[in-house]
Amino acid sequence: MNKQCGTSPIVGFRFTLSPMTTDFVSIIKGALKETDLQYVWRHTDDVSTVIRGRSEHVFDVAKAVLSHATKTGEHVSMSGTFSVGCPGDTAGDEVLVVSSEPLNGPVGPQYVSSQFALYPLGDDDYMDIIYEEIAFAKERGVFNDSMHYASGIHGDIEPVFAFYEATFDRVRQKTSHVVMTVTFSVNSPSHEGRMDA
Repeated sequence: MNKQCGTSPIVGFRFTLSPMTTDFVSIIKGALKETDLQYVWRHTDDVSTVIRGRSEHVFDVAKAVLSHATKTGEHVSMSGTFSVGCPGDTAGDEVLVVSSEPLNGPVGPQYVSSQFALYPLGDDDYMDIIYEEIAFAKERGVFNDSMHYASGIHGDIEPVFAFYEATFDRVRQKTSHVVMTVTFSVNSPSHEGRMDA
């Protein structure tokens, strides 16, 4: 049974960017400054940043922030939660009345390793939905590994983010409240030899 949780089409992504360097402040601020944020609502505090808006713009901004943060070659991780249909999530509807064309667009090639967990909340068939999206990742050629409490996704940053955006939008067509947690790792020493950037 598909229970209605929220009616706002706003997608949110709350994330923490963690550069593994003493110069982390300039990398985080620089990545946000270099990213075009005008099609999303954004707030940064001492722990994390949240962006909200149309799905295509939220994923576009998330990808751009991660790409800009990794340009120095430093090991960077980004952990966050995508959500849509959260009860009461209606403030900021003005960010929906914008062009559908992403402002940041494609980024340069960059190997990304990541793990995600998908939560189709309020749907009795949630495991079937999750298995469908794991199969979808395999079809897309980005599936990496099965593991406890998550699934591994890896590859170039463009197809990795294309998968996440597509799978999130596919699931939101089936259930009203969707949560997806993702952790990205870029420029890790353990990635050496896995794939050229």
